Amino acid sequence: MDDVHPIEPAIRREIESRLDAIAAAHGVRILYACESGSRGWGFASPDSDYDVRFLYVHPLDWYLRVVPDRDVIELPISKVLDINGWELRKALGLLAKGNATLVEWLDSPVVYHADAVFLAGMRAAIARTHRPERAFHHYVHMARKNYREYLRGERVRLKKYLYVLRPLLATLWIERGRGPAPMPFARLVEGIVTDPLLREAIERLLAIKRAAAEAEYGAPLPELNAFIERELARLESAPPPAPARIDHGVLDALLADTVRRDAAPP
Repeated sequence: MDDVHPIEPAIRREIESRLDAIAAAHGVRILYACESGSRGWGFASPDSDYDVRFLYVHPLDWYLRVVPDRDVIELPISKVLDINGWELRKALGLLAKGNATLVEWLDSPVVYHADAVFLAGMRAAIARTHRPERAFHHYVHMARKNYREYLRGERVRLKKYLYVLRPLLATLWIERGRGPAPMPFARLVEGIVTDPLLREAIERLLAIKRAAAEAEYGAPLPELNAFIERELARLESAPPPAPARIDHGVLDALLADTVRRDAAPP
């Protein structure tokens, strides 16, 4: 299965320029920036926008205030670009709670900026603080909600199949004890789907999604509906993974080390 992540050079330059401007305007250092949407998952349409997500850190003095300041940076959304980021302490707090979205970002195949030291520390922290039971509930809830809202009519928006299949396959990945679910959809399919007919149906869907507009509608796809309904019904009574014992000290250390690294004299 092809894993397609087209980023036009001009768009990449524009995104990198926007990130540089954000860092200068807000007095922060961007630690990591990536694609989080369909271009990161590998099934972008020709008119898909660019969902850029980033993590950033302030200078040390920002962390020594009694009243915390705002911990997100968001640019106005356009037809092409959707750019926003989380401050590092906020991101690590969400990671401590088992936030699966943040874990996905660190596995994105489309990276615009990465501080190598921070990225290594962040991935090590994820390995030690992954909460499979939280990720399991997150993904299965997303799959059920999207299926119920988007795929029950006589005509369906075809892209929504992928917004059900991706979290459903991520749920199965976690259920089988394989660790954090990968972000690229192709890796989920290769790791979970063994039925050749189901694989063919997914390939056909991907071909339609990559060639059609975001709003493309069509008739329901029986092979995919059967798989989705069967697995969602089974997961109703399937136990989530057992909660893991987590030492959040690794997150405290990563925050302190990252902030102090910028504050250290040259």
